[in-house]
Amino acid sequence: MKLSFFGACRMVTGSCYLLEHEGSKLLIDCGMIQGAHFSEKDNLAPFPFDPKDVDYIAITHAHVDHCGRVPKLVKEGFNGEIVATHATLSFIELMLGDSVHVIQSEAEEHGHEPLYDEEDVISTVQKFQGVEYHQKISLGPFSLEFYDAGHILGSSSIYITAGGKTIVFSGDIGNPPVPLLKETEYLEQVDYVVMESTYGARKHEASRDRSLLLKSAIYETITMGGVLLIPAFSLERTQEVLYELNSLVENEDIPKVPIFVDSPLAIKATRLYPKYNHLFNKEAKYLLDSGDDLFDFPGLQMTETVKDSIKINNVKAPKIIMAASGMMQGGRIRHHLKRYLSDYKTQILIIGYQVEGSLGRKLLDGEKVVVIEKQEYTVKAKIRPIGAYSAHADKDQLMKWLTHNKPEISKIWLTHGEEAGALELADTITKTLGVITDVPEYGQEVEL
Repeated sequence: MKLSFFGACRMVTGSCYLLEHEGSKLLIDCGMIQGAHFSEKDNLAPFPFDPKDVDYIAITHAHVDHCGRVPKLVKEGFNGEIVATHATLSFIELMLGDSVHVIQSEAEEHGHEPLYDEEDVISTVQKFQGVEYHQKISLGPFSLEFYDAGHILGSSSIYITAGGKTIVFSGDIGNPPVPLLKETEYLEQVDYVVMESTYGARKHEASRDRSLLLKSAIYETITMGGVLLIPAFSLERTQEVLYELNSLVENEDIPKVPIFVDSPLAIKATRLYPKYNHLFNKEAKYLLDSGDDLFDFPGLQMTETVKDSIKINNVKAPKIIMAASGMMQGGRIRHHLKRYLSDYKTQILIIGYQVEGSLGRKLLDGEKVVVIEKQEYTVKAKIRPIGAYSAHADKDQLMKWLTHNKPEISKIWLTHGEEAGALELADTITKTLGVITDVPEYGQEVEL
């Protein structure tokens, strides 16, 4: 069995790995490379393999950095099965349908062909084959089993057995305990591991502090009569913050304040969540069974149309606005940033990973002047990161995922992390576990 690394190598986005065995080719993830633009030029480059030769695709979860280039594969000749959990496939359909419009507008702005179009997305969806967790399936010579990664609803670590060897692709490992989701399932006995390392050199705040930090930011905003902006990924971060806000509002732990979810995609994703409530954790199920609508509470307004979004401007502060995109690279959050970024009474809550080159990363790094749509803005707003809201495991949790069940591992490869953090984690793993741990380069091939 041969493994090739074609994405997320010494960088955080663009996950893409190819397994070959007995003449069959299985691709694990095919994600968008994200940075200064939604469609980076690297996404337009030819694949390092012929899409027509790929027999199957298995996808860990629905974030675009893991699935966003799948329609490009289909456009260029892939004609096999696309396998993931049922929830993941539902969210992928939603995410890809939304990304088409962004891709089209960027293609027109920068003068290149769009990565794919609506017809390519339709063709992609027609190839979907949904599975349940722990439902073992066969794809040619490969046997697959999906474990709950605890990252977002439906997310998976994929165990693949072929030729008498088992390799697991971690996908993105969750940051438990989190609202809504069940606990991450720890690593079982395998021969090889390909593991993410997004926060390989960092440690989050304790998860129990998450709600307290959010509450503190809300109180400070209300006291100052300002605006709390929460740039949030449409899938999972938005729903988890809504879950926390639902509790704070209904238990009267915060004063009354207008709360807006200003993202059509996030609103659509939120409406899809009840379909998969069997995947929720016990606490969330208990609240649902007691009649609590987890995503609807006094003061909350979902502004799906542009007209409703514009009306937010007329609502007097204090107010809370949650909008996409999570890295502030596009979407309605940029309109709110232009309006409120230079106001010292504004707070910006950063609750997700910010890739290098993104506007979110620049704000996180403390830049005092930023450019939004060719216009400079002075940053006077308070930037408040809350790592506990991250959907990714930190260094300690990654180590716990690896070691909890004491598996005997032959070799580990770290991907989906910035180079320095991945190398630091690799050194820790090697010294702690005595397992050879590599941080692969793009295009690297290994025989298993």
